[in-house]
Amino acid sequence: MPAKPTQQKRLSIGIVGGGIGGVAFAVALSRESHLDVQLFEAAPKFSEIGAGVSFGPNAVKAIQRLGLEASYQRIADSSPAPFEDVWFEWRRGSDDTYLTASLAPGVGQSSVHRADFLDAIVANLPEGIAHFGKRCVEVKQDGDSATAYFDDGTHFTGDVIIGFDGIKSAVRRHVLPPEQYGEITPFWSGTYAYRGMIPTEELEAALVAKGGEKRLALVPQMYLGKDRHILTFPVKQSQLINVVAFITDRSTSSPTLPDGEGWVQAVSQEELLDVFEGWSPSCQAILECITEPTRWALHELPELAHYLRGRVLIVGDAAHALVPHQGAGAGQALEDAYVLASLLSDEHCDRHTVSDVLAVFEQVRHARTCKVQRTSHEAGNVYEYAGVGIGDDETKLIENLETRFDWLWNHDPHDDVTAARETLALVTSPSLADQSVK
Repeated sequence: MPAKPTQQKRLSIGIVGGGIGGVAFAVALSRESHLDVQLFEAAPKFSEIGAGVSFGPNAVKAIQRLGLEASYQRIADSSPAPFEDVWFEWRRGSDDTYLTASLAPGVGQSSVHRADFLDAIVANLPEGIAHFGKRCVEVKQDGDSATAYFDDGTHFTGDVIIGFDGIKSAVRRHVLPPEQYGEITPFWSGTYAYRGMIPTEELEAALVAKGGEKRLALVPQMYLGKDRHILTFPVKQSQLINVVAFITDRSTSSPTLPDGEGWVQAVSQEELLDVFEGWSPSCQAILECITEPTRWALHELPELAHYLRGRVLIVGDAAHALVPHQGAGAGQALEDAYVLASLLSDEHCDRHTVSDVLAVFEQVRHARTCKVQRTSHEAGNVYEYAGVGIGDDETKLIENLETRFDWLWNHDPHDDVTAARETLALVTSPSLADQSVK
């Protein structure tokens, strides 16, 4: 287990969690030779659940800023011409009627298979940084250092600990102690998501057989209905179509899962078909192709008061886990990774100034990440004819869908870096303030 590095390193950073955000962050930091970077992953190897993930223009911008664009573009899918700018086409789930499309010019529906994307990022990670079988169970800190303790009896002490350890984060418990903040745990959103992957040719044939359009397989689609919606988009170089079918319990303001029910369960195709009984021919074609669906109880976090305690920071899903209705979760983790890596890599950030830097990171990111959480939940309501002030009024629905993502997508995470540097120039010593003009 690496000991705290010698003084020639400007800063030592322990990263807890080896998902997409944590690895991207480690890769970005590893390019700075004056940083000691160690990443700790609970699993025996890097791995991701085999599902599709989509990125908005802001997330693609973060990937570019992180220097991972080449790795990403080798595996990313996009919509076929002339639909290359389409994020999703929106249709009425009962009869396939086209409502509108949300356009993301220059990006469209940029999507990947999660496991492929993680592999692509990992390929950029230098040897000796990642450590496996390291499940964090506790974090402690003093004025000079922070220590992560693992369930195998080992520990790591560094200048800072960054928790990229997901919605069930152990680091979060240190940042927001239960005795002060109460137990902060993920809560069920009320929504189940049925997931499946369909070979593209199989889905195209099934759509045509039901009288539907073949292109509905390759162009990303959202089929909308009361308390339910279905989305499709291509992954794996368009060899597979990722399908997610949602149903939400709105009978109570705080739905709870049955006792003992797991977050992810294998279910029957019959259950899936029953949920969408009476939906359009295209929807039936899609769901009939999913012979072994899995059902995911979608959990999220409440908006947290803060993400930082001294030398320990939580980011990504550990700080702001959200439902997937805006395709924004992984994107926010990547924005976090870029902004934080940029600030920690600055030559003026060292073990003496790093607490100020972390505090300013939180300051420039907190409002945005909370808003993404909130609006992601709201988006699911809009798609399922339950949006406040919208309901099943399709005129209002169309207007909302055409504009609701603009604020999310039209954001360059480098603006957060600039804002942080300007703030640091005001709150820190003159030597650190120099970074504001870098």
